[in-house]
Amino acid sequence: MSTQAAAADPTFRLPLGSWVDTAVDTITDTFSVLFDAIKAVLLGAYEGLEGVMTGPPSWVVASVLVALAVIAKGWRLGVGALVGFVVIVGVEQWDNAMATLALVLVASVIALAIAIPLGVLTARNDAVSRAVRPVLDFMQTMPAFVYLIPTVVIFFTGAVPGIVATILFALAPGVRFTELGIRQVDHEVVEAGQAFGATPGRILRQVQLPLALPTIMAGINQVIMLALSMVVISGLVGAEGLGRDVVSALSRVNVALGFEAGLAVVILAIYLDRMTSALADKAPVSRALRTTSA
Repeated sequence: MSTQAAAADPTFRLPLGSWVDTAVDTITDTFSVLFDAIKAVLLGAYEGLEGVMTGPPSWVVASVLVALAVIAKGWRLGVGALVGFVVIVGVEQWDNAMATLALVLVASVIALAIAIPLGVLTARNDAVSRAVRPVLDFMQTMPAFVYLIPTVVIFFTGAVPGIVATILFALAPGVRFTELGIRQVDHEVVEAGQAFGATPGRILRQVQLPLALPTIMAGINQVIMLALSMVVISGLVGAEGLGRDVVSALSRVNVALGFEAGLAVVILAIYLDRMTSALADKAPVSRALRTTSA
């Protein structure tokens, strides 16, 4: 068909969706063994962590989480965490909240294990940075629900497609903040290390990463927050936790259940946000910068 005929024909349509559908089917059939292995690993990690967090009585796990908050930030955060966890237990959402927290932790750890090394690589190689940047733009602008479609095709329903979709959705900020933090390190400091004969690897470990740590911690915070939001959406594909109750409340127009599950999500989000912020403040470089600015 000529270009003019295609333009004149109102039925002409670029079959981009069909191409992607065919590509996903081909990838699924070709790498089915690999995907089965990935599914087994992710499911094992999630079920193990969920068992640790939901097996003991709620007061035991809550006490550990409150103790971590006190160590990280002080008694004020500990009291706030305690009140929040009492509310979650009071609305009978504790097991769902811990299942959601397990999903967030598994997905965030994997996302950060990919994002931070990739961010270091993009900061040290301009060609890699130029190649990765449009991919990150695509990942950040793609609607969250779209990530669930190929993951369900590959991994079916349950926790695993939710974890994989969460990793993809939350990955970009970790890469961007890591690259930004390393690139913002003063070049004179790096040159001083080079003048003393330090290798590039040593400069990275002992100069660039410590100085970039506050920015990297901000990226970690964003990864965790995005992971939490995506895990809730993953309830649409059968992932356990608070997302399942949110979806159930939406389908049944159950305002009470939706509010209780949503409130538990908010409490988890505040707890995780304050914990990551506290860990960033405890970094030696962060304390030194605050002292210098004061």
